[in-house]
Amino acid sequence: MANHKSALKRIRQSEKRTARNRHIRSTMRNLVKQVREAAGKKDGETAKNALDRAVPFINKAASKGVIHKATASRKISRLTKLVNELA
Repeated sequence: MANHKSALKRIRQSEKRTARNRHIRSTMRNLVKQVREAAGKKDGETAKNALDRAVPFINKAASKGVIHKATASRKISRLTKLVNELA
């Protein structure tokens, strides 16, 4: 366990960041899952709506550094392709 004030502060900061990142990442994963489930049911309209909610959130996660920007781009591309195949 850290004893210096600065080390204790870094621990507190890192716990806050971890909690924030975990929330962003799990929300993003849930939105992606909703798109995939709608696509699996061949429900094009629901999948399109879910995609419209997921894309900005994926971009937000990338801009905050939770995921890499290339990972975000790849996820968006694959989801868009999946939804477009339904139409």
